[in-house]
Amino acid sequence: MKIGIIGAGHIGGTLTRRFTRLGHEVAVANSRGPDSLAELAAETGAKAVTVAEAARGRDLVVVTIPMGKLPQLPQGLLAQAPASVVVDTNNYYPQRDGRIAGVEDGMLESRWVERQLGHPVIKAFNNIYAQHLLERGRPAGASGRIALPVAGDDPHAKAVVMKLVDEMGFDAVDAGGLDESWRQQPGTPVYASDFDAEGVRAALREARPERLPQWRA
Repeated sequence: MKIGIIGAGHIGGTLTRRFTRLGHEVAVANSRGPDSLAELAAETGAKAVTVAEAARGRDLVVVTIPMGKLPQLPQGLLAQAPASVVVDTNNYYPQRDGRIAGVEDGMLESRWVERQLGHPVIKAFNNIYAQHLLERGRPAGASGRIALPVAGDDPHAKAVVMKLVDEMGFDAVDAGGLDESWRQQPGTPVYASDFDAEGVRAALREARPERLPQWRA
């Protein structure tokens, strides 16, 4: 696939490494410009591009920047990619992002992200440590294979992401529509837990919608 990654922090850099190893054509961008990504590009074979270029002509676009910076993305960025699958890896961390009124008032994190991007999203890769995502993939059927929840409204887009999760060495668990994505947000049982598929399903069932005080501004 042709994959664009917007954001080259812990998760963005890790996904760049994993996707290129799998043979995907990856273009990666950040807010500092392509020159700042020369080392990552040399290491992985990914192409360092501008944010606008990362969104253009891709089969899949991953948005993995701090939530508080989403409003700073170019206006209409994903209008260039109407048919692309867009993955949201973001979590709301008030200590980093500042107070996001919509989320504090009860809007789901990924619904808020959709509003900023003007494009439907699939929620994935948000509940696992970057180092584990880099190192702990296992073959299908292997004992202790970690599972990752994937939530979204578009069955085709969700299937694309779940196949990619499997390619990376993790079991993909269908976590329902995007309105269920709160079940994998920070503070829920599945967050940063490295469960297998049955463990993920149980953790999603056990989740409660109330946002814990430490995850509020």
